[in-house]
Amino acid sequence: MADGPVVAVRGEAYREVAPEIARFTVTATARDRDRESTLTRLAERAAAIRVLLDSYGPAVDRRETGELRVRPETKRSGERVVAYRGSVTTTVTVTDFTDLGELMLRLADQDQVEIAGPWWSMRPDSPAYREARHAAIADALHRAREYAEALGARVTALIELADAGMAHQPIMAGAAYALRAGGGAPPELDLDPQPQTAQGHRRGAVRDQASRS
Repeated sequence: MADGPVVAVRGEAYREVAPEIARFTVTATARDRDRESTLTRLAERAAAIRVLLDSYGPAVDRRETGELRVRPETKRSGERVVAYRGSVTTTVTVTDFTDLGELMLRLADQDQVEIAGPWWSMRPDSPAYREARHAAIADALHRAREYAEALGARVTALIELADAGMAHQPIMAGAAYALRAGGGAPPELDLDPQPQTAQGHRRGAVRDQASRS
């Protein structure tokens, strides 16, 4: 059988799915004229954050300590230190959103603590990406058959299949929270997870064979 013409096509697929991951950061700060007092307060506040995160058990998927900063503050006129300021930031990953709002508000209710987030995303190995890739392949084959039909031919073989790129596009929504510690329970906060887009792109080359009567 003689080789026929080759048609190159591109298949695309888009899926809007619910997010699987929420991330936020919690930053504890401390400031005092005495360096040791600053470090002590910072350590105590960081420890209080850890205890609170521990109390949520499996709801917290992971936590990672990021930037730790301790720096002196000086007067503009010279190098005399007037105070010390320290901060430590922890990134928290949550996969169960049931108590996410409550957790964030309880953290924000701690003394000298700032919360930022949440940022919604999907797991890198999410089945949604695989489904989008499969749908992109089906779309490429469908387009190839349409082109072949228009030429009075039919698809006889798939010659090449290339990944034109998976676009992981988490939709970010961020907010900062900083509440002063108080005596009562923190208010309730309902969070609405933002849908995520899973995209698949496939390039394919197929061989057409002219139709025969």
